[in-house]
Amino acid sequence: METVLPVYLPIAEISVDVLLIIGMGAAVGFLSGLFGVGGGFLITPLLIFIGVPSTVAVATGSNQVVASSVSGALAQWRRGNVDFKLGTVMLLGGLVGSTVGVFVVAWLKKKGQVDLFISLTYVTMLGVIGSLMLVESLNAIWKTRRGDLAPATREGHSWLHGLPFKQRFHRSKLYISAIPPIALGIFVGFLSAIMGVGGGFVVVPALIYLMRVPTNVVIGTSLFQTIFVAAYTTVMQAWQNQSVDAVLALLLVVGGVIGAQFGVRAGQKLKGEQLRAMLAAIVLAVAIRLAFGLILRPNELFSLSAIGG
Repeated sequence: METVLPVYLPIAEISVDVLLIIGMGAAVGFLSGLFGVGGGFLITPLLIFIGVPSTVAVATGSNQVVASSVSGALAQWRRGNVDFKLGTVMLLGGLVGSTVGVFVVAWLKKKGQVDLFISLTYVTMLGVIGSLMLVESLNAIWKTRRGDLAPATREGHSWLHGLPFKQRFHRSKLYISAIPPIALGIFVGFLSAIMGVGGGFVVVPALIYLMRVPTNVVIGTSLFQTIFVAAYTTVMQAWQNQSVDAVLALLLVVGGVIGAQFGVRAGQKLKGEQLRAMLAAIVLAVAIRLAFGLILRPNELFSLSAIGG
């Protein structure tokens, strides 16, 4: 492919097309505003597909997630769709999880297994979550078309009521234990470090189906906690693994901020079950593409590279 406006990425050590990278950032930013996800689950594989090393794609993807999430969160905040208390509770767990994840990446890098581990994690997580979301959203759409408009219960799962440390989350109209949001935050923070994601593709379905948070509040709250988890992960990756490419991050940020604003506007025109079905389809498509990359015969069976000790 001919490069229109080439730029050299010093950390990734490859040349890329400026317009291509900005376009990728804009597309992911659009999805961020549309679905309430940081977009890292898409930007990281896309960077890997164009030749960016996995560790650089993960670390730099986290940086782009911050920009698109800030843009989308501000738009959601103006509409009153952010539960700051719930987002802060998840953030506490996210900081712990991302710290552990960064050190796991450093250890895997020394062992030479980080690329395989990242790809397997992506295929597994995206495949499982995408499948579950697609089945649920299609069922919801089918019931709506049949005229089955029975409202979903807002009580949450029964086992949640038996947990201690209950808190009132007024914006979400919930009275539940703080333990599930913290545990969810830890898990999402770990994924943020391993996969370069904001964790929205996990947070959104978990808040909707597990804790029964209203869909419109879920999107804004997810983006709010994503900002800080992704920013912290970026700093940790730069300090521990030196894998953040500032030039690449800047190009992605430019596109991401613009795309997120259009995504928020588009999201206001679609129903919740339609948004979930679209997100599930995209998640599954990325998982399938990565799976093929793991099982297909590569063009070059052998390569020479320096192994860091």
